[in-house]
Amino acid sequence: MKAILRALAILIDPFSAWERIEKEPGDPAYLMFSYVAPLAVIPAICGFLGACVIGVVEPGGDTLRASIFDGIFGTIFGYAATLAVVALLGLIIEFTAPLFGGVKDFASALKLAVYSYTPVWLTGIFLLLPGLRFLMLTGFYGVYILVMGLPRLIKLPPHKTVGFAALIVACACALTILAASAQHGLFGIPLR
Repeated sequence: MKAILRALAILIDPFSAWERIEKEPGDPAYLMFSYVAPLAVIPAICGFLGACVIGVVEPGGDTLRASIFDGIFGTIFGYAATLAVVALLGLIIEFTAPLFGGVKDFASALKLAVYSYTPVWLTGIFLLLPGLRFLMLTGFYGVYILVMGLPRLIKLPPHKTVGFAALIVACACALTILAASAQHGLFGIPLR
């Protein structure tokens, strides 16, 4: 329940939410298990249901579904990959922040990665129906959340915020595409 309230706060008023988040300790285990783990379940379960139960209608009218075996293991792989992507993104933020005049602090970098990824997890609901997958683009609201949090958590100079945000977004997209491609290649689960 606390994860849902925090997700709503970061979506509705990121500026105020970042103020509160900045003062919190940012324990990695706590963030991963109390926030990331419950929210990352949304795209995992919806992706499984969309790929294995609902399926994709082909042009000939047939419905194509992934096997339950591939769906279960693909879902587990995708869920674990989501946790890994967020942790890697936190490391990337930590190590590249000084290049842009920011502070090297893993707790703050992980908080930034975790909370900026919130819209991506919530838009995972659109994986239920293949025709709605394009709506996952609304997950890019996370870029705005990231930009709002950079000056507070990484202490980035204002004139370097856009450049640093562009680097982080490019890394996040690359890591997400790599994870989805690996999932598709290993298990045949449709790409997210």
